[in-house]
Amino acid sequence: MTLRTRRIAGSVVFVFAIVVAACGSSKPVTTSTTTQPSTSTTSSRASTTTATSTTTTPQAALSTALWPTAASSVRYHDPVAVARAFAINYLRFVNPVVGQFQQGDAHSGEVPIRATVEQASLGPATTMIVRQIGADGSWWVLGAATPNISLTQPVALATISSPVRLRGMSTAFEGTVQVSIRQDDVAKPLVESYLMGGSNRLGPFDASFTFAAPTSRYGAIVLYTISSANGHVTEATVIRVRLSST
Repeated sequence: MTLRTRRIAGSVVFVFAIVVAACGSSKPVTTSTTTQPSTSTTSSRASTTTATSTTTTPQAALSTALWPTAASSVRYHDPVAVARAFAINYLRFVNPVVGQFQQGDAHSGEVPIRATVEQASLGPATTMIVRQIGADGSWWVLGAATPNISLTQPVALATISSPVRLRGMSTAFEGTVQVSIRQDDVAKPLVESYLMGGSNRLGPFDASFTFAAPTSRYGAIVLYTISSANGHVTEATVIRVRLSST
């Protein structure tokens, strides 16, 4: 297996894990239908039969979504539009090149985003995982992944507290990956720092970070790289987490 194949495979597993986690955390809506009892009498014996059928429909909870937050009044009815807004407003991509929506299941999919790094060349793809949530069919971002930054600990939707240990594999210019731990609806990150992984090839990282007590229940871990040519964000991996002050 080539290095590129391993990176792509890791990214696919990461994307799949986010969607499964989102669906798995969904609160099911259960509807039951019960037929009226039917009674038959033979030789003075009566038997009563009740038939019940149950249908469970999964609904992704808004708490699994990164963007927009549930407290926001902004909603998106196009998967590409929500991916682009997340890239620009949340991840701070500058003039990103937004790819086409790639359908997954009936209500989710992916949108690739690339940064323009130098002399009109494009950076590696950051895959935005998007999903329709709610009765209005609006689109939300669940997370993002780049094959150059793979976060294995913690996993999506894990509960974290300070200090949090981040483990995984990465490759970046001079091995440097930026770290931002954020909470919902608060502009200032809980912590901004960096960690060291591989350079020119995937290498392990293992680092711990302390952060202030959060005021929101949910947030995100953002790992990203910055272009040495223009200082812009080039790629990012983002997971949704629950925040705890204990």
